Amino acid sequence: MAGIDNQERDTFSGKLGIIAAAVGSAVGLGNIWRFPYVTGENGGGAFLLIYLLFILAIGFPVMLAELSIGRRAQRNALGSFRKLAPGKPWYLVGVMGIVAAFLILAFYSTVAGWTLEYLVQSLGNSFAGKNAGELSENFETFHSGTFRPLLWQMIFMFLTAFIIFSGVKKGIEKYTKILMPLLVVLILAVSIRSLTLPGSGEGLKFLFSPDFSKITWNSVLMALGQAAFSLSIGMGTLITYGSYVRKDNHLPGIAFQVSLSDTAIAILAGVMIFPAVFAYGIDPASGPGLVFVVLPNIFAQMPGGHIFSIFFFLLLAIAALTSTVSVLEVVVAYFCEELKMTRAKSTILAATAISVVGVFATLSFGPLKGATIAGKTFFDWFEYLTANIMLPLGAIFIVLFVGWYLGRKAFSDEITSGGQYKIAITGLLMFVLKFLAPMAIAMVFIYGLLGGSL
Repeated sequence: MAGIDNQERDTFSGKLGIIAAAVGSAVGLGNIWRFPYVTGENGGGAFLLIYLLFILAIGFPVMLAELSIGRRAQRNALGSFRKLAPGKPWYLVGVMGIVAAFLILAFYSTVAGWTLEYLVQSLGNSFAGKNAGELSENFETFHSGTFRPLLWQMIFMFLTAFIIFSGVKKGIEKYTKILMPLLVVLILAVSIRSLTLPGSGEGLKFLFSPDFSKITWNSVLMALGQAAFSLSIGMGTLITYGSYVRKDNHLPGIAFQVSLSDTAIAILAGVMIFPAVFAYGIDPASGPGLVFVVLPNIFAQMPGGHIFSIFFFLLLAIAALTSTVSVLEVVVAYFCEELKMTRAKSTILAATAISVVGVFATLSFGPLKGATIAGKTFFDWFEYLTANIMLPLGAIFIVLFVGWYLGRKAFSDEITSGGQYKIAITGLLMFVLKFLAPMAIAMVFIYGLLGGSL
């Protein structure tokens, strides 16, 4: 098999399919717990305004650049650069993206597996009657163990592989069209319940009240980092998904709707979480502690909390699954097109290899906790290398590729679908991709290397 004909490639059936898949990729665990907390701690509405500005000014153009690369080449993350820049070293950007996707899924599947454990605990009403100390001990005992964390990680990887196994249209598109509306319905249901709690108004105030006194240089960089990387840019996901977009679909419209949808869900997550946190007088905390200790404590006290705990951990699992599907597809598409393997074999090989490496990440909280390099566990290193180095570097090279190598003519041809659509801001988009985006992402990159938390 010398190559894969573009006519044989699977594609999304239409605009709704790519939007559901891309939003599913962008919406992950970080949207549910991290974004609302960072917003509240950095000036609430003031931070939100800065974040929205960066989404429009930086996130949207970079997302459009990735989608354009993929659709123009009709290839995977590595193959796209090889086709568009034959004989040039740009393909190394694709290599880095595939490696990043591999490592991200290795550690992300660890935390994704935790959501399944807590969904099962919710179904069994296990939080009832437990105080904060007992719930904290419950989380510590579970995630520092061996069998159950590994079991849930493997089950999550199986679910991810099952969807990818079925292809783009019958797998990714079919299931994201079901999962994303379900996710939104569940968030709305829990949000409404959260808003009906006495004292919930303080949570909304924490989230939305503009406090410009809390805006610092670090806050601005955090908003920029959140905007740049909450949209799954820099690791080849959108290049891969873009390659499945039909030529008659309006790319700018898709990128804009995905950007807004991702932001809307992140804000809704804040409306869901923080009114409940403040209603019960709990000091908001970030990270796994909020999701796996604080919120179960609230559900244990809340009237009807049993039902809403099920809703919450189900939506958390869905958010994680739609993200893991997009990440695994990056690796599978590479195996299919560059190594000339069938989708079935590619999916099995990729999922198995990532699962094996993922074992080291999962056991980093237990048996391998003491196995550190420069003070970092396997989990820490996977997260650090991808979030602080590979993704920002990937994003920088992608915008430089479109801005300086691919050029305005090719970019304009792609985003207008060969002149089918009129785009009035092509010049502005090129200016952003050539100058503003590389500088902005470079600042985030340096900030992360210097120890900033993005």
